[in-house]
Amino acid sequence: MELIFFDNWQVLLRTGIIGVLAYVTLVLLLRISGRRTLSKMNAFDLVVTVALGSTLATVILNKNVTLAQGTLAFALLIGMQYAVTWSSVRAGWVRRIVTGEPALLLYRGNLLTKALVAARVTQGEVKAAVRSAGLVDLEAVEAVVLETDGSFSVIKKEPGAEHSSLSDVQRPG
Repeated sequence: MELIFFDNWQVLLRTGIIGVLAYVTLVLLLRISGRRTLSKMNAFDLVVTVALGSTLATVILNKNVTLAQGTLAFALLIGMQYAVTWSSVRAGWVRRIVTGEPALLLYRGNLLTKALVAARVTQGEVKAAVRSAGLVDLEAVEAVVLETDGSFSVIKKEPGAEHSSLSDVQRPG
């Protein structure tokens, strides 16, 4: 019964020391890699973040994994994310693979049924996004866009707007 709660002080001391060192190492690597690593997440960023958390837990709790191995794993994950995001900024095809593209779900007051089905979004979710934006009438909405990070953007109709923020969103044809 005693082994369930306490094995020995040496194991606790290792967990404490390795935990602090691994955490500090991860924070330093994240700071070196730049703000993009900690930015608003798309699906790719979420996977990397979960993998970093899992790696941190493994380094802290598994006595068979050294701090050097954990540091290498952190550096590999952050380095791969850096390479992919660097590439996605420079090559549109990489960006489309990694982050996808925003999807137009409502345009000029009309729900786009095919787009809703393709994005697996209900009309109720779009209407909730419109309400969250403080609007009541769908006719007052120029567009609702499902962004690449999974959030909804609601764009109000503005007469005479010259530059549209919808330029990178595929319009209904």
